[in-house]
Amino acid sequence: MASHNQSYKAGEAKGQTKEKTNQMMDPAKETAQAAKDKAAQTAQAAKDKAGQAAQAAKETEQAAKDKAAGQTGQA
Repeated sequence: MASHNQSYKAGEAKGQTKEKTNQMMDPAKETAQAAKDKAAQTAQAAKDKAGQAAQAAKETEQAAKDKAAGQTGQA
C-alpha cells in the first residue's frame, strides 16, 4: 500500500509543480504579447508616416512641376 501512496504523492507533487510553473509563466507570456503588440503598433505607425512623407513629396514635386510649367507657358 505504501507504493500506491508514494505514487499518488509523486503525481500530486508533479501536478503542483506544473501548476506553479504555469502560474510563473503566465506573466512572462503576457509581457511578451504586450511587447509584440507594441512592436506591431510601432511598425504600423512608421509605415503610415513613411506613406505620408512619400505622398507629401509627390505633392511637392507636382507643385514644382506645375509652377515651372506656368512660368514657361507649357503644360
